[in-house]
Amino acid sequence: MPSSPDRPGRPGHSGRSDRPGHPGSGGSGAPFTRLDFQLVLLRRMADHNPELVEDARRRLGVSAAAMREANKRWQAMVRSPRGRSAASRYRSVLGEPELTRRRVLGDLECEARLWPVPLWPDLRFEVLVGPSGAVWNEWLVRAPGDPGPALRTLADLTPWSCTVDEAARAFPGARPLQGSAPTRWGLALTVPDGDGGRWECVAEFTWGLLQRLAVTGAASG
Repeated sequence: MPSSPDRPGRPGHSGRSDRPGHPGSGGSGAPFTRLDFQLVLLRRMADHNPELVEDARRRLGVSAAAMREANKRWQAMVRSPRGRSAASRYRSVLGEPELTRRRVLGDLECEARLWPVPLWPDLRFEVLVGPSGAVWNEWLVRAPGDPGPALRTLADLTPWSCTVDEAARAFPGARPLQGSAPTRWGLALTVPDGDGGRWECVAEFTWGLLQRLAVTGAASG
């Protein structure tokens, strides 16, 4: 049985030049910026890929303590009974969306709001907002117009290489799995290797970005 691929993806190089968004209510008196929000994304990913996160944090020029503090402030904002709604919170921190578009999910319609994420210049942070203003989903997606990765075999499914929807499209029959936290998702996939074998796998995602792939057995048939 092949081992799970572990070649890391690479973040972009533009994190240090990130401009702050509008002030958020971070609880410490200081504005909660786009830089802080990127640290929140990284903090969740550190559970699976600490080396990738460490590299990205250094590119941003911030300490591990600053990353922990940003996550602490974000959690306080999310849990505050007097805080903003989720949709308002993202707009406050990230500014006006780069792109807003209508999205139809089954027989439901929502608004997709997308913001750039300097750490991953080929991705966007997408928030789906329903007619009532409630946030239905929040994760990283491929930037409009970007072709994305070619996903064909196990070797292509490396950490940070693809998003949930890209993996699901690349391997027909993918089944969604319940994640271990609100920011985590899973997919059960059947993926070929480079020698023609087929393997049952579980792909784990944080904020919509692939974190790791576990091979669970040979595919039948």
